Amino acid sequence: MGIVKISEPMHENLRIAANALSRSINAQAEHWMRIGMLAELHPDLPHGELCRMLVRAELAGGLDLAKVAGAPEARVQ
Repeated sequence: MGIVKISEPMHENLRIAANALSRSINAQAEHWMRIGMLAELHPDLPHGELCRMLVRAELAGGLDLAKVAGAPEARVQ
């Protein structure tokens, strides 16, 4: 776990969105980061499909960046 510094206006945006969506501020920030990461990896997909990807990933045990990015299997040495 680490600390990420963000601007005051962004923190206020997080607070508002977190309250509106019944999430903690940290959970809201993580959600936005996941959506942003997926949007950069899959710029052709709409928001709804990105959310479905997150749900499928959760059902499969959690978001695996290598799998989502289409990276070849990591070799164990």
